[in-house]
Parts: sequence; structure tokens; C-alpha cells
Amino acid sequence: MINAIAIDDENMALEVIKSHASKVPFLELAATFTDAVQSLEYLKSNPVELVFLDINMPDISGVELAALLPKDTQVIFTTAYSDYAVQGFELDAIDYLLKPFSLVRFLKACQKAQEWMELKPANRQHYLYIKTSDGQVKVKFIDLFCCEATGNYVTFHLRTEKILSRMTLAEIEKSLPSSFIRTHRSYIVNTELVDKVERHQLLSENQNFPISLSYMDQVAAHFDSNR
Repeated sequence: MINAIAIDDENMALEVIKSHASKVPFLELAATFTDAVQSLEYLKSNPVELVFLDINMPDISGVELAALLPKDTQVIFTTAYSDYAVQGFELDAIDYLLKPFSLVRFLKACQKAQEWMELKPANRQHYLYIKTSDGQVKVKFIDLFCCEATGNYVTFHLRTEKILSRMTLAEIEKSLPSSFIRTHRSYIVNTELVDKVERHQLLSENQNFPISLSYMDQVAAHFDSNR
């Protein structure tokens, strides 16, 4: 699922994007904004992967705003002025939609974004979605201490809670950035949150995670390479 927002100073244009987005099964339009500054405030605590961005806006143009977006946030420019097309692609935008655009053209742009998301490495993502009995739960890597396997389930140890999901460590390992390493057959640990490295365990904010004999060399090599 691609998490996105739309920014345009015209409400009518945003309604068109909302309508089109509701018909794209792999796209979630989390919010819309007519004010560019408000959108930047939102993104500080709500990172998204894709922004539908109008170019010709008052105060801050879409081109200027694109330069202020968080790293790795992808852009699809939307505008009524074809003169901006070249400038848009020079900024490495995923696509450029010329208003008024059809659902078919909108879907094509979204498919381009989906292809890019599938190709990008996990290190460029800041979070993942965990499937639980209550639905999909967003987990930010910065809040995740470790993943602990118990049978066919994995417990995600976060700063404020624990989340249980029916899956294996092998499955989740593919979605984690390189800062997460296997320390034990039952543990994957976020080394960015580790405070102290001992021979048989890692310590992180009053929590300790075991290092088994078979993973000692791997753990040592990781910390040696990141000194």
C-alpha cells in the first residue's frame, strides 16, 4: 500500500484527486492540503511515500515545496500549465499530470510510483505495516527495539507497546533495514538503539537481547564495521 497526501491550493482539484485515489486499490490518500506550510507540519510526524503536488501555488510553489519534502518522499506533479513539465522531470518526479487528467492517466502515474516502491531497498523506508488480528498496524523503525520469534508468531517490541503478528522472522527480515541484525535464532535487534555491546547480549534502554554462539561473529562484524 502506498501512503500519500495531496497538496493543491484549489479544493476542486483536491476533490478530483480524492475521487481518483479512492478507485486505486494500492493507494491510500491519508490527507489533503490547500496550505503548503500545513502540509510540511503534517509530514514532520506523519511520513508518507508519495505526494501529489500542484506546481502553481501562492506563497510557495510546488517546485520550491518539493525541495523541502523529507528525503525519499516521491512526487507526482499536478498542474494546468504544460510549461512546467520539463522542470518537473528535472526534479526527478515520478510523473507529471496535466490538468484535467483522467482516471486512466492518474492510475498510470500511480502504477509508476508502485513500481518504484517495489524496486527501492528497505533501507530507504522509515516504517513497515504489520498484520495483526485487528488489521494493519504501522511500525516506525525508530521505535522498534527488536523482533522476537515464538513458534509461528513474532512479537514486535516497541517503545510503548508490544505487537503480536502471525509470521516468521525470516519473513520480516526481508523488510527491515541493515541496522537490524539477527543475534539469535529468535531475535532480530535494532542496532541503532543499542547502548552497550557485551559478549553474550546487547543492552538497550534497560532491555537486554541475547547473542547466541552461532551469531557472535556476525554481530561483532556489524559493530566493528560501524565504529
